[in-house]
Amino acid sequence: MSKMLVQALHVHPVKSVAGTAPDEVAVEPWGLSGDRRWAVVDVDGNVITQRQQPRLALAQARPLGGGGIVLSAPGMAELTVAVPEPGMLEPVLLFGKKCEIVLADSAAHDWFSTYLGEPARLVHMDDPAARRSVDPEYALPGESVTLADGYPLLIATLASLDALNELIARGDHPEEGPLPMNRFRPNVVVSGASAWEEDHWRLIAIGDAVFRGAKACGRCIVTTTDQETAQRGREPLRTLALHRRIGRSLVFGRLLVPVRLGTVRVGDEVEVLE
Repeated sequence: MSKMLVQALHVHPVKSVAGTAPDEVAVEPWGLSGDRRWAVVDVDGNVITQRQQPRLALAQARPLGGGGIVLSAPGMAELTVAVPEPGMLEPVLLFGKKCEIVLADSAAHDWFSTYLGEPARLVHMDDPAARRSVDPEYALPGESVTLADGYPLLIATLASLDALNELIARGDHPEEGPLPMNRFRPNVVVSGASAWEEDHWRLIAIGDAVFRGAKACGRCIVTTTDQETAQRGREPLRTLALHRRIGRSLVFGRLLVPVRLGTVRVGDEVEVLE
């Protein structure tokens, strides 16, 4: 039986914006270092994602030392954004729940406002441990998360993607497949697993880090957005609704919470402990 290995790692510094694929990254209590510490919000403080603005997929955030980022997008000049100085906290709403963040420099607000064609601001989460907890329905005491949807990490397997693409090929809209893994924006991609095996992972080790499997990941309209063109289709939600439904959720991938910190690397073995 082949070993399960980390095939790719992905860090998205700005929520819903394209990120990077490092060869290794440190695991912090709230997720991979630098992942989703920034987000874009509207004038009312609601976090903007690809759900509302598919064009965010075409923008990119490249991490700099110290937590800063370099922003780029079609038709836009690059902009370097430093981590804001500690200051007055601003309340924002993420899926209707309030958390407090720090505003970035006004140049970053102007950059995103111009790119999206609507007033927008860039915000930074200074201290995840103090600002936001994991969904209490599935959290253990003291678990925290950045501006990710609800959990520190998302893991997915190549075998499950292959199985999903086979289902799409036999469905009503085969022309929309095969889909690439970036539709699902995972943090960790695993090779060598069996299809849907990750559904049952309760505790896994990657490198010198250990994670607990909290729940299957419910998917939304973002997965129908081509990350290279920002155009939307029907898949994979149409096929997930037929074959991968748990309650009201259409699922792909598994949400993880770190229980032992360390560093994860491309090529690391993934070991199921429970």
